[in-house]
Amino acid sequence: MSIKPILFEDGVLKMIDQRLLPVEEVWLSYTDYRSVAEAIVTMVVRGAPAIGVAAAYGAAFGAGAIEVSDSDAFLAEFDVVCKHLAATRPTAVNLFWALERMQECARDNANLPLDALKARLLEEAVAIGEADEQINRNMGAHGQVLVPDGARVLTHCNAGALATGGFGTALGVIRAAVEAGKKVAVLADETRPWLQGARLTTWELQRDNIPVTLICDNMAGYMMSQGEIDCVIVGADRIAANGDTANKIGTYSVAVLAKEHGLPFYVAAPTSTVDLNLTDGSKIPIEERSEREVTHVGEKQLAPTGITVRNPAFDVTPSRYISAIITEHGVAQGDYVSALAALVAQGR
Repeated sequence: MSIKPILFEDGVLKMIDQRLLPVEEVWLSYTDYRSVAEAIVTMVVRGAPAIGVAAAYGAAFGAGAIEVSDSDAFLAEFDVVCKHLAATRPTAVNLFWALERMQECARDNANLPLDALKARLLEEAVAIGEADEQINRNMGAHGQVLVPDGARVLTHCNAGALATGGFGTALGVIRAAVEAGKKVAVLADETRPWLQGARLTTWELQRDNIPVTLICDNMAGYMMSQGEIDCVIVGADRIAANGDTANKIGTYSVAVLAKEHGLPFYVAAPTSTVDLNLTDGSKIPIEERSEREVTHVGEKQLAPTGITVRNPAFDVTPSRYISAIITEHGVAQGDYVSALAALVAQGR
């Protein structure tokens, strides 16, 4: 049974602190939007769908604290709240999707008394969170068909229950394959610099008794050359209209290796991750994070003081390297421009 990393109980948002896994399982509580924003920035919560869910609750908390006398003033203040949350991480489009949905809900219900409007916004946040797990299960049902019995699957970063409202995207496909009775084994890239694969993916799969082997990021090509990998499944933080996909840094390298070795490379993500406003991946903003994440592991310094560091958190895999994009409404293959547009339209 996969973990649910985000819980809403008695007016309090509770999130597992993913920075401490797998050594400690600590849950933190939130009741205001600024602390939710800080949790997103500092990686207490991460993974595009989970960030969207957390931001929706943050927006609802921000709405609840607004003290004005009319709806126009309320909408103006609510816009400030949403802009603050939107500034937390630039690449994961689910963040902006969730906040736009919350703002649309506010506009559509602006005629309500302010207390009722605030309650309605909290209901919308709950709905976004509750829907996410079912979306992932639908995605898993579509994607598991692509996973043969006995498959050895490579994954990069963590696109599991911890990155979503539950079940997972890439790991959701794997879980669905296991639930269908298939024997599946996973190889998990460690995923520097945050080690989401080493810390989180292995922890999740071990809990679910799904065979998993941890490898360093630079071992994937060797494993492919030795015939030890049958396919690759990853998640996504933003997908352009043409299928170009932004995911955790290192994904592009894995995709190129998979192409060279004739292995299918699958992306699993909800249609909320598809950004039809961007024609291709060159338009996707790439977050650059702190140098310290590269020079240190925890408090342990690895590199010389003062060394020049680059730390892009994501890279973009061109659609020509992607065998299929798995969504909750079906699988896109071939002409991604028309296929993705049609899948997104099903969700509207």
